[in-house]
Amino acid sequence: MTKANAIKIFDNKRVRTHWNEGKELWYISVIDVIEVLTGTDRPRKYWNDLKTKLKKEGSDLSEKIGQLKMQSSDGKFYKTDVADTEQIFRLIQSIPSPKAEPFKLWLAQLASERLDEMQDPEITIDRALDQYLKLGYSESWINQRLKSIEIRKELTDEWEKRGLKKGVQFATLTDIITKAWSGNTTKAYKILKGLKKENLRDNMTNTELILNMLAEASVKDISQATNPENFEESKKVARQGGKIAGDARKALETKTGKKVVTPLNAKAALKEKNNPKRVGK
Repeated sequence: MTKANAIKIFDNKRVRTHWNEGKELWYISVIDVIEVLTGTDRPRKYWNDLKTKLKKEGSDLSEKIGQLKMQSSDGKFYKTDVADTEQIFRLIQSIPSPKAEPFKLWLAQLASERLDEMQDPEITIDRALDQYLKLGYSESWINQRLKSIEIRKELTDEWEKRGLKKGVQFATLTDIITKAWSGNTTKAYKILKGLKKENLRDNMTNTELILNMLAEASVKDISQATNPENFEESKKVARQGGKIAGDARKALETKTGKKVVTPLNAKAALKEKNNPKRVGK
């Protein structure tokens, strides 16, 4: 999941959120809020009934609710009703719940944390570090992962300066880089690791992360040195930078006799770490 889309936790229950950079607003899944506050196992029905009630009372709140694609429990993305924090505060007033006040405080904290992160990016890094530690990742892996985030940001900033578009163009260039260094397209790489919607970098080994960083750093440096003027020229740069890391991968594999790109993913690695094979007596 991207930084804009994140799962937040309230009272051990997940709440799907989306940060709108342009408007500087949090948008929150209405269904998740209702489930948290009411404990109902039919939050969609509760929300439909509440919308009918609000309309009868003359409230225009439900009409102002928007929709965004958010990840469901099956891993797929579906449009769901979302509301900004101000609208959620109004919504809470219509839902009798002993959790209303704690949830209001949680919302206020959510907004405050985001403002803190915008003013001091190190806070974002500290929170990411804490989250990875809670998930069971090793400190050495976390250090590599956080560095990879920094390098990726430098690369995407360079692409933006070249007038390239987020979405399809960024994804195409990333795919070229991945193929050039690992021998796999991004999709094939994820299939190899048994991933669906999970983040590929979160499931790389230390060595995979390092080579991926080398590839992206090389692309950024070559782009700055050669000043590609359009998307086609940037694709050539992506291949050149990716090949540098690809050559390093092949050289390492020749020396060790082991494949760098492996099916091992984070879930399997953490399971292996927490449940090591017992050595016979």
